[in-house]
Amino acid sequence: QVQLVESGGDSVQAGGSLRLSCVASGYPFSRYHMGWFRQTPGKVREGVGVVSTGGDSTFYADSVKGRFTIFRDNRKNTLYLQMSSLKPEDTAMYYCGRSIFYTQSPADFEYWGQGTQVTVSS
Repeated sequence: QVQLVESGGDSVQAGGSLRLSCVASGYPFSRYHMGWFRQTPGKVREGVGVVSTGGDSTFYADSVKGRFTIFRDNRKNTLYLQMSSLKPEDTAMYYCGRSIFYTQSPADFEYWGQGTQVTVSS
């Protein structure tokens, strides 16, 4: 069955860096666009970044542009999110998802993983 497993979350100081990973299985990874999303308690899930099937196109939320990089390795069925210059407002549970659409709307994504927690302290 389809599985997405996120990892790499941690507690860091503001200004620090983290790399999140999302390992996919159970489906042809390279045929789906992939995205990272984040959510804090009481708030809706928001898009962070999306990468196209081949990895050649990316889209970022304004809040992370220039600080986060989304990329994928289709040979390893793995999606990544390199985060730098982290801010306290980046604190959230981070999820990966897949979509047949190249879009940042969470509603168009499916098969969320369990999430990985990122906590940034000032």
